[in-house]
Amino acid sequence: QVQLVESGGGLVQAGGSLRLSCIASGRSVSSYTMGWFRQAPGKEREFVAVINWNGGTPYYADSEKGRFTISRDNAKNTVYLQMNSLKPEDTAVYYCAASSRSLPTLPTKEVYFSSWGQGTQVTVSS
Repeated sequence: QVQLVESGGGLVQAGGSLRLSCIASGRSVSSYTMGWFRQAPGKEREFVAVINWNGGTPYYADSEKGRFTISRDNAKNTVYLQMNSLKPEDTAVYYCAASSRSLPTLPTKEVYFSSWGQGTQVTVSS
């Protein structure tokens, strides 16, 4: 079983940046697809970004393209989400997730991810 722990959230002004980290334990996630999701107050959890096992071909939600970058360091069992040009609407709890499924395309739906972290709060003030 994979355990995921997110960190790096906090309070930032609009236009600022944050870097989230997700450290995996229990087993290596070097062969896993890793994703980031977020949930704003009163809203459903939504997809943010996903990266395949070797770090290639990341995929982003439309609203994050050009502002967010997902990356991974398999040697450290860690996935990152660099968030730039943050907006108040980015305020949410951000979750890291791991998928061991072998799929023809990168998954963007929660159902394909079997392990989840507890989340880290990101608050962007205007």
